[in-house]
Amino acid sequence: MTMITGKTKVVGVIGNPVEHSLSPPMHNAAFKHMGLDYVYVPFYVPNGKLNEAIIGAKALNIKGLNVTIPYKTEIIKYIDSLDKSAELIGAVNTLKFKDNNIRGYNTDGIGAVRAIEEVSSVRNKKIVILGAGGAARAVSFQILMDGAESLVIANRTPVNALKLQKELIKKLEANVKTVDLGEKLKNELKDAHILINTTPIGMYPNIDQEPLVKAEMMCEDLICNDLVYNPLKTGFLKEAEKAGAKTISGIKMLIYQGMESFRIWTGVYPPLDVFEEALNIEL
Repeated sequence: MTMITGKTKVVGVIGNPVEHSLSPPMHNAAFKHMGLDYVYVPFYVPNGKLNEAIIGAKALNIKGLNVTIPYKTEIIKYIDSLDKSAELIGAVNTLKFKDNNIRGYNTDGIGAVRAIEEVSSVRNKKIVILGAGGAARAVSFQILMDGAESLVIANRTPVNALKLQKELIKKLEANVKTVDLGEKLKNELKDAHILINTTPIGMYPNIDQEPLVKAEMMCEDLICNDLVYNPLKTGFLKEAEKAGAKTISGIKMLIYQGMESFRIWTGVYPPLDVFEEALNIEL
């Protein structure tokens, strides 16, 4: 650890809880590797104290913050401006403090798209997303902004999927469908290029939960991405492997969204392998 002095720039993460965050080891390893005089600290913010936390961060000259559950939407009330994707998504996971101004960004969708792009471009592709919550929202907007041809949202509660569909069509004039998790989903998967699980199904400790899509619904041309990263190989990814499909672990999104935050704060990208190595040690 480099010596922390009065000149060290402070960044961090705010949320409730934050003790499980994997961001500090990633960012601090990269700061050290690159010789940058920064430190990344997790800050626990109790419910009802978000406004005070932001006023305090500003007063303490904090340079940037990640925002995690449950504050990604509420935070918008307390900041000055929003980046385009944060504005469309309606949620913020990264703040930059500069010249008395706080700007909000959302790097979650970017992280997911970068992870997929290690294997394939999303441009002109048909993509199926499982789930319609916050993560599905971030990923849907980003994927469509990056040129996906069409999107199918498959969700257990159809009303939530319809709400997201309406918004995507209104804001982006995109080609978006919704289906339930039965036969219609099976049909949509026949000619889909990419399948993304944004639900928490199969996440530790519930690793034996039945995946929403089984191997027999997948084909070997499909690219399957699970945003769950604990365990590294979820039930969903095991099913994809059985079908001979390509798999992308949720750890990739975590790495790429963190790298994007790092760039927003410092102006430079950290090395991918440094982030990856720090995470593997933690996991």
